[in-house]
Amino acid sequence: MQKWIQCFDSHKQDCLSINAHSKTSVKKLLELVELKLKEVISREPTLLVMVVGVPNVGKSALINSIHQITSARFPVQEKIKRATVGPLPGVTQDIAGYKIAHQPSIYVLDTPGILVPSIPDIETGLKLALTGAVKDSVVGEERLAQYLLAVLNSRGTPLHWRNLNNRRLEGLRAEFKETKEKTLRDLLPKRRKLPTESDIWHIEDLVTQVQCALYITFAEFEGNLEDESDLESLIEEQFVALQKAMKIPHKASDEARIMVAKKFLTLFRMGKLGPFTLDDVPDSHNPVA
Repeated sequence: MQKWIQCFDSHKQDCLSINAHSKTSVKKLLELVELKLKEVISREPTLLVMVVGVPNVGKSALINSIHQITSARFPVQEKIKRATVGPLPGVTQDIAGYKIAHQPSIYVLDTPGILVPSIPDIETGLKLALTGAVKDSVVGEERLAQYLLAVLNSRGTPLHWRNLNNRRLEGLRAEFKETKEKTLRDLLPKRRKLPTESDIWHIEDLVTQVQCALYITFAEFEGNLEDESDLESLIEEQFVALQKAMKIPHKASDEARIMVAKKFLTLFRMGKLGPFTLDDVPDSHNPVA
């Protein structure tokens, strides 16, 4: 992220990294917008600010955070309208305006996600689909999961997971190997008295199991990551390991693989596997599009 900020700065393009769910973070964005509009504000009674981006990038979530902040500043405003948000692209289907300030009146427009008319290459399409900008059905969950594994492996990410929680992963490593001969009934998660806490622990444990499975397969891999056939073999091993880690029963091969892919993609998109930037920073000689 820091490299991308430096890249935009070097091309004299404003860039601000924010978390749409953090009020402190969004306030920094509002301050930048106010600074950029300072001259216009002095002579225009009404301003429109448009939020534009690819589908499912968090535009509506940002709009809602702006509403929460400005409602405290301007309590006389009408009741706040919330922009519809959702995990899939295409939730926002029309252009909606939301008032965020008085004197001058400033409106923010929440727009449907937009994409270029044609995606330039396959990898760009996979990245867009992986982030949810393109519906999974267009590419296929299994192919997306394979691409995500290829990215993680090429970056050596599983080794970083080991360093994050060495003791926990080493303990789970032995447990992971022992589960090979356990029955399906033994693998089913046990019920706990507090369902809410149980759900939280279940997700965290699942994340650790997934990280452990990928670390073990990666650490024991003796092939060449730059060789396409070797990388494919590693990914196949990881699919099998993920199925065990996620406690997915042995069903028809295709059905089990799709279940593995869906769960793996969900963990990635929830941020449970960590923050990732899929695009590499371009050469300093090339302008940022």
